[in-house]
Amino acid sequence: MTKFDSAFLHAAELIAGANALVIAAGAGMGVDSGLPDFRGTDGFWRAYPALAKARVNFAEVASSGTFVADPTLAWGFYGHRLRLYRETTPHPGFGLLRKWAERMPLGARVFTSNVDGQFQKAAFPEEDVHEYHGSIHHLQCMEECDSGVWSAQGFAPEVDEESCRLLNAPPRCPLCGKLARPNVLMFNDWHWRSERSHAQRDRENRWLDSLTHDLSRIVVVEMGAGTAIPSVRHFSHRLSHEHGARIIRINPREPQVPSSLDVGIATGSLEALRGIDLMVDANSI
Repeated sequence: MTKFDSAFLHAAELIAGANALVIAAGAGMGVDSGLPDFRGTDGFWRAYPALAKARVNFAEVASSGTFVADPTLAWGFYGHRLRLYRETTPHPGFGLLRKWAERMPLGARVFTSNVDGQFQKAAFPEEDVHEYHGSIHHLQCMEECDSGVWSAQGFAPEVDEESCRLLNAPPRCPLCGKLARPNVLMFNDWHWRSERSHAQRDRENRWLDSLTHDLSRIVVVEMGAGTAIPSVRHFSHRLSHEHGARIIRINPREPQVPSSLDVGIATGSLEALRGIDLMVDANSI
């Protein structure tokens, strides 16, 4: 028995009573896979000691302006992240979520603020994922040319981790030859090309529109999404208000939920997903 058993059971009952699943994930989702937690300056600097030494914070390096002012530093940071995400294996919680998704008669979708591509790596269908802030696995031109958004698959970054600087040539636009950057929404970013993310959003909206209030019973499993950058929480609450969705919120620091019909679980993603899944199996839900 654990102190979360009643919450796990409540969550399992919500999943059993649903016929449509929305998986909503913030940065905390990747911690159990071994990805760094950038929450707060100290967490970011632990992951990037070279930037700590230079007193460069996350908002400064994760900025489109840094690609103009210091592209080898900008690509040192994003190149390291790209390589890290490529090498990371999604934790077993992704498999539990996919198992629940496959049981839903009306289907499932993923909404994430993460740019790491871990859901696709965990075998979630590309067409079912909405990457709200873009994807580090895709590139765009620094200039406003007609190249659009393309895959970063051909770029293999070599990074000096002691200085957080790119050692090899950065990627270039295939159309105009100018410097390329990740297709992710950065701080103070007025040049992010959002068409790929917007196409994902449109597919998501068409699916939601197909779920009538009389027939759909949506459950949102939200993980690792805090209030500092509340994109994921706003999405979950919108589904609650507009579609009557119930929320299972998994967050070790901010588990509060809108109503007693929802459930908040103050622990990490993997522990909670395993606990819920045990309740599903133990109670034949």
